[in-house]
Amino acid sequence: MAGYAVKEMFLTLQGEGLQIGRRAVFLRFAGCNLWSGREQDRATAQCTFCDTDFVGTDGDNGGRYPDAAALAKKAAALWGERLEDEAGHALIVLTGGEPLLQLDAPLIDALKARGFRIAIETNGTIAAPEGIDWICVSPKRGTEIVQRSGNELKMVWPQPGLDFRAMEAWNFDHFLVQPMDGPALQATQEACIDFVLRHPRWRLSIQSHKLIGVR
Repeated sequence: MAGYAVKEMFLTLQGEGLQIGRRAVFLRFAGCNLWSGREQDRATAQCTFCDTDFVGTDGDNGGRYPDAAALAKKAAALWGERLEDEAGHALIVLTGGEPLLQLDAPLIDALKARGFRIAIETNGTIAAPEGIDWICVSPKRGTEIVQRSGNELKMVWPQPGLDFRAMEAWNFDHFLVQPMDGPALQATQEACIDFVLRHPRWRLSIQSHKLIGVR
């Protein structure tokens, strides 16, 4: 791969899922295979509810990094020296857009060499390479999910047409349902709570970063 297109990269707290509250470097890649990121294309996209700007490379610490070493060096600088987390390592969360459009073995190796534990948030339509420590898959209705194993399966709700019973057969450690952000958020949260009460294998995930005012 001839470099990496990064929308933004920053130090924050993980806001969703089982690793909620963890200190982390967020690396948001530019580009997605389910939506162009342009509002005029949203209605006809495979994913219509994305709440993230992943277009271009103009965010904080964004840019076109020439190689894996340069990108890993910047991520390490954002984390800081000798500031390991509770598990004794640095955590980096690779997201997008769709991170698996760009993540490759050289970048995985470069981040590992810098002491990072690597987490990804993916739509599951691209198989994950070896070496990732934490895989969160968030399926989108109408897409072919090829990554059917990992640590978290995060179902954003509502998505009519998603078969949660079929997904329970996939090889994930944890199954989460997360209310879709939007004008009907209160009703959606109540529906998700009711869902978890009726289906105890599932767990509620909320976007806590939006509640506490961090990215």
